[in-house]
Amino acid sequence: MSDIEKLDAIGVGREHGLLSDYGFVRKQAMQSLFETLDHSSEGTVVVDSDARIVWINRSYAARFGFTNPDEVIGLDCEAVIPNSLMREVVETGRPILLDILETGQEPLVVTRLPIRDSLGGTIGAVGFALFDELKALTPMFSKYSRLQSELLATRQSLAQARRAKYTFSSFVGTSAASLETKRLARRAAQLDSPVLLLGETGTGKELLAHAIHGASTRADKPLVTVNVAAIPDALLEVEFFGAAAGAYTGADRKGRTGKFELAQGGTLFLDEIGDMPLSLQGKLLRVLQEREFEPIGSNRVVQTDVRIIAATSADLPTLVAQGRFRPDLYYRLNVLMIRVPPLRERPSDIEAMSYTILDKLSSRRDAGHLDLDEDAIRRLMAYRWPGNVRELHNTLERVALLSEGGRIDARSLARFIGDGVGAACDPDGVAGTQAVVDPANGERGASGVQRYDEAMKAFERQLLMDAVRAAGGRVAEAAARLGIGRATLYKKMALLDITA
Repeated sequence: MSDIEKLDAIGVGREHGLLSDYGFVRKQAMQSLFETLDHSSEGTVVVDSDARIVWINRSYAARFGFTNPDEVIGLDCEAVIPNSLMREVVETGRPILLDILETGQEPLVVTRLPIRDSLGGTIGAVGFALFDELKALTPMFSKYSRLQSELLATRQSLAQARRAKYTFSSFVGTSAASLETKRLARRAAQLDSPVLLLGETGTGKELLAHAIHGASTRADKPLVTVNVAAIPDALLEVEFFGAAAGAYTGADRKGRTGKFELAQGGTLFLDEIGDMPLSLQGKLLRVLQEREFEPIGSNRVVQTDVRIIAATSADLPTLVAQGRFRPDLYYRLNVLMIRVPPLRERPSDIEAMSYTILDKLSSRRDAGHLDLDEDAIRRLMAYRWPGNVRELHNTLERVALLSEGGRIDARSLARFIGDGVGAACDPDGVAGTQAVVDPANGERGASGVQRYDEAMKAFERQLLMDAVRAAGGRVAEAAARLGIGRATLYKKMALLDITA
């Protein structure tokens, strides 16, 4: 007789080919599951609502030194099974699906489930010892350990990437202007108010932002940077506040976490904030005032605890007067303003700064130390450095690459800072000379003829440099004057080795 025929024989009918007594089938399934687990596991135990044993199979009782299972009926489960957590399951009503039970012999992999009455109350619990050899779970444990290791490494990498990379000692200089800048920055590190860093591009505003964060009480929290000028306007809001899954066409299926949320508890550095579109300025102001925001396409309100450090090379008061920057946002950010002086205003720092740069270059190239002769130092100090520290670093790196000896003289520098761009007379009253370069290196020789592609590249480079210089280092304004997109200009500048 088949199973269905047996069920029919005891009064379970059929309706349209389906069993009508679902409750009976469910009970039979539970009984069958229990018996299967009991037969296939290493041991089974059942306890009542006081965690006293009401049933235990023979093999499990024997494992703990009892030859007769009836001997342990009514005993507390801990008295029979040391380290048992069956009492916790009874008291909380929550299962412990997978656990390792330490015994005097081999450890056991166990699962514990609550037993409930018809009203949902916990009246006991049942436990199964699934394996007595952990090697059966070795593949799963190995995969879990590998995933945990990878997750830990990723978290450590992200945490390291979002920590301050520079300290106040990284801001080299002992001139009065440099010392005052560092004094104000150290003061800013002790406060939690917004900081506004003003200065030309390449003066070290980002370095100071890192130093302020690293010396603040938020140093162990993330430092997240957003370069406003380098991100298309249409993507800035998502970059700041994130987006829910499917919030817009092309959105990440898992959604996107914004920089405000990533910087939670730490510092958000907004570089080139003068290029922020007006439409976003109002939303940023609201977040700073209300300390909350909603990701795009979400009804989820995110509370934010973020310290803002903003920086720009733009003349913000002028932008405010022109209606291109909100005055209320300007006053909200301008709680503590630090003006970072350009390199031409602190020429006495150039020698120490140059040697710091050369030492780093030497260690990176695993090469010998490079020295500057007196004429080279005077030429460096005489140059006006429109690109500031970034241009100084770029110049010294290029000179170091071409240097064959251990000393850099004024003649080695002439080809890079003797072309009249921002040059001033040196202390001896001799102006910088035009660079004369071998045509094989792609530049005009003394009497050679340039290739067409090299000439066009040189023309484009000079055109972009002039446009950026005319815009006072403001890339967005230079791009508007040239009639090209800001992101396009940034890409061209990177390809042509132009510093803003």
